Amino acid sequence: MEFSKQNARDFYYGEDRRSRIFRFAMLIFDVASVVFFIATSMVHPSAWIYWVDGVIALVIIADLAARVWIAERPGRLFREFTTWTDIIVIITLLLPMFLDSFLFLRVLRALRVLRSYRVLADLREQFLFFKRNEDVIQSIVNLLVFLFFMTALVYVLQVHTNTKITNYLDALYFTISALTTTGFGDITLEGTTGRVLSIIILLVGVALFLRLVQTIFRPPHVNFECPDCGLVRHETDAVHCKHCGRVLHITTEGEGD
Repeated sequence: MEFSKQNARDFYYGEDRRSRIFRFAMLIFDVASVVFFIATSMVHPSAWIYWVDGVIALVIIADLAARVWIAERPGRLFREFTTWTDIIVIITLLLPMFLDSFLFLRVLRALRVLRSYRVLADLREQFLFFKRNEDVIQSIVNLLVFLFFMTALVYVLQVHTNTKITNYLDALYFTISALTTTGFGDITLEGTTGRVLSIIILLVGVALFLRLVQTIFRPPHVNFECPDCGLVRHETDAVHCKHCGRVLHITTEGEGD
């Protein structure tokens, strides 16, 4: 049977069981690849790591090529930020020896996780837990992406000039202590670039970090379909539907004794 563009489009956007399995497999691949990038960043590179990098690069290239092939307007695909993050990840995977300081940009692959509306719809339909906790899960993913991206910037800009930052774990330790405003002081960023980055982390990062943490523990919305107008997302303390005004009876969990 000849594999056509329509067959490929069905894999990415279809409603049948085979399409869902394919999309879930890609989601698992995305998560596994990010975990692999983070784990291998803390060990000395060896031949098997380069082989795995090559396999991951081939999968990402095939995925990107397929999405360009089936897109109605391929040019619009290259206006999306996630497309360029995939390209950056591919380059770092294929040229690791020439881009050693920028290998942690591979963590940008995490932006692919839960960024497909089709995958989100599948997760809502197949898993009640995800449907009930979608905001929390999205916030956790956003928090992890932000955290590891900021850590990557700290590492890239400081590893060759700061004797206190010799590996990714050192950079992660500083980033977390800065974002939580703990500030132990045993690791500081050096030079003008380091001071500017510290200011950015403190002014922008702390506000965003606290907002994401707050969303995780106190999600602002709950999924509850209004019987009249069908609006699904409401504030957690909503009494009336903000679209049609119907009285809602949203089940909430009370505080224990």
